[in-house]
Amino acid sequence: MNPAFLLRALTAGLLALLTGLVPARAETLDKVSFGTNWVAEAEHGGFFQAVADGTYKKYGLDVTIVPGGPNTNNRILLTAGKLDFFMTANTLQSFDAITNNVPVVAVAAIFQKDPQVFLTHPEAKFTKLEDLKPLTLFVSKEGVASYFQWLKSEYGFSESKVKPYTFNSQPFIVNKQSAMQGYVTSEPFAVEKAAGFKPGVILLADHGFNAYSTLIETRREIVDKKPDLVQRFVDASVIGWYNYLYGDNSAGNAMIKKMNPEMTDELLSYSVTKMKEYGIVDSGDTLRDGIGAMNDARVASFFDKMVRAGVVRPDIDYRQAYTLRFVNKGVGVDLRPKN
Repeated sequence: MNPAFLLRALTAGLLALLTGLVPARAETLDKVSFGTNWVAEAEHGGFFQAVADGTYKKYGLDVTIVPGGPNTNNRILLTAGKLDFFMTANTLQSFDAITNNVPVVAVAAIFQKDPQVFLTHPEAKFTKLEDLKPLTLFVSKEGVASYFQWLKSEYGFSESKVKPYTFNSQPFIVNKQSAMQGYVTSEPFAVEKAAGFKPGVILLADHGFNAYSTLIETRREIVDKKPDLVQRFVDASVIGWYNYLYGDNSAGNAMIKKMNPEMTDELLSYSVTKMKEYGIVDSGDTLRDGIGAMNDARVASFFDKMVRAGVVRPDIDYRQAYTLRFVNKGVGVDLRPKN
């Protein structure tokens, strides 16, 4: 055989072999489990979107979302090593982890504004938080222990006005001299459906309750040993949120409805609209630094408020509750509509 021909044949064979190997290597994905803190809903939409539209896969991840619920505690599963990441509710839970020596850390804050609101009767036309002080306030047990302590310390609210909120809107609907807690993305919709009126909405985040919400949390050992995995999960989740808010989110919504058959297209659409209207996900620092942004000054400010309110101990090292290592890189900002 001609030596030149033999060399070409061997080269071609080697290239074919290498070409055959590359796709197999590229398809090797890191398996990741992510637990949410409630049943599937629009407030988790970006994560579902990143699974459904292949964003996680593009980042080399095979992500399984494990929904939470009333009888599920995914945060315990995270600390036990059964989950890799968890969607924690707000910065207070991150502080609580430090207080109780739980080895977890927040690596991104998907909600720049906590969606906690008070709903009022429309004829009252309240715009100031202080206007609610004379009213009967329907507040959950968890709310009394957290944000209501801030209302007491910062605004002089009284617990004598509080009645238990049992996630039933009827007591609020029939009492025109009352206000009810809720999430801006869901309870106003439910009240309008049940009562036929649009309630007034006062978002606590717009009046100084500057907690981050819907944070991505993981164990410290994963941050230490697999920082590349954490970065890819954070970046892909952020892209998922941009796509969910501003792109075609039908794939994400289909996955949400499959996991939660009680979810409706109408509520999904409402929730997305309100997240955008109130800047729940994309506002403030995210306009420059990208969705998921956090900063030291804001965490320090919230910590000081919670100390004054008696909600957290003043002697904890709150800076251990989070890290800025994986955020503020401007990932995905080009996906935000220009107009």
